[in-house]
Amino acid sequence: MNNYHRTPFTEIATLIRGVSYDKSVVSTSEQEGCIPILRANNIQNSLVLNDLVYVPNDFVKEEQMIREGDIVLAMSSGSKDLVGKSAQANNDINAAFGTFCGLIRAKEKVDSKYLGLYFQTQEYRNFVSYQSKGVNICNLKKKDIESLQIPLPPLPTQHQIVSRIESLFAELDKAEEHLRTARQQLKTYKQAVLNHWLNNEDGKWETVKLGEVAEKIFDGPFGTHLKSDDYVADGIRVVRLENIKAGFFDDSKQSFVTEEKYETIKRHTVYPSDLIMSTFIAEEVKVCQMPEYIGFAVNKADCIGIRLKPEISVDYIKYYLSLRSVYHELEIQVHGATRPRVNTTQIKNIKISLPPLSDQQRIVDEIETRLSQAEAAEVRIAESLQKTEALRQSILKKAFSGELVQVDL
Repeated sequence: MNNYHRTPFTEIATLIRGVSYDKSVVSTSEQEGCIPILRANNIQNSLVLNDLVYVPNDFVKEEQMIREGDIVLAMSSGSKDLVGKSAQANNDINAAFGTFCGLIRAKEKVDSKYLGLYFQTQEYRNFVSYQSKGVNICNLKKKDIESLQIPLPPLPTQHQIVSRIESLFAELDKAEEHLRTARQQLKTYKQAVLNHWLNNEDGKWETVKLGEVAEKIFDGPFGTHLKSDDYVADGIRVVRLENIKAGFFDDSKQSFVTEEKYETIKRHTVYPSDLIMSTFIAEEVKVCQMPEYIGFAVNKADCIGIRLKPEISVDYIKYYLSLRSVYHELEIQVHGATRPRVNTTQIKNIKISLPPLSDQQRIVDEIETRLSQAEAAEVRIAESLQKTEALRQSILKKAFSGELVQVDL
């Protein structure tokens, strides 16, 4: 096995800091004499060129304009999941990048695509996780990135590695596309079932606001009341956004706080009889029931707890909130927001068509009979998508350790 020589970052690339500007000069629409600025939210699997801001040309240096092969990464963010995230420019872009971002530009005799792939590896992600620390904001420093030692084979080998990875990733892309298509088809089927059984076209059911049938609708502790530094290896569970999926609780990511910390925030406790809902509704309403096996947990910020009155079926409300019509009702209220999210007042005002309890339970039985196989298929698809990501990381690990392309050095 080849173990490629690790080369200091500063010998193979340059890190350029983002454009610094005063908020008073910023425009949210295209203006003559202004240059668009990408921010951390524009860094997805690729660079997303929407929701841009514009600053006067004088604020932007020539080297800060994004060129083909440049790697833009988030240097600072309130989200640990976003800090360090990177995406590569496939062509020259008539845009620059903001002060909370950085740009990596490969030097001569380095394949920029090879370098871009390194910044997708688990090794790099682990490095970011260790380096980015902060109470309210996570940061990567310039010296952190410049301290990297990157496996670097000769340039011809870099080209071969890129070609091999692109070929393998293209096959994975096809597999993922099939899985996503199947998942969308299941969502369409699920909505058809919900629309049929929750339909109140004849107007026989009472229309109420969610707040009228809930004992309590509450969010989690914000700011310094609960921060990432409070998490411990074991203790009282914390419900996070990552746990809340559309219709089910994802327990793959677990967080805990000590009993002492819990005592200071226990008014945010959720129980198995509660629904938990994400405040973020970019594509759909994500709501599920708190799992019984957990017992109780503290609800993190941006997670809404919904405690219903005893005469209301928890499952009925869960399915009703999953209706596309409820999503559209909330979407109107957050239209145009960069990160569309709803608050407790808006959730309390959601209109619910509510039949008698006996009918609620009958409807739930009918829905679950029809959705049981579809929901099992959704879980299998989610697991398959996780496996494809794991396979990507396996390919990258082999590539940068010299196992993917065998070349005499």
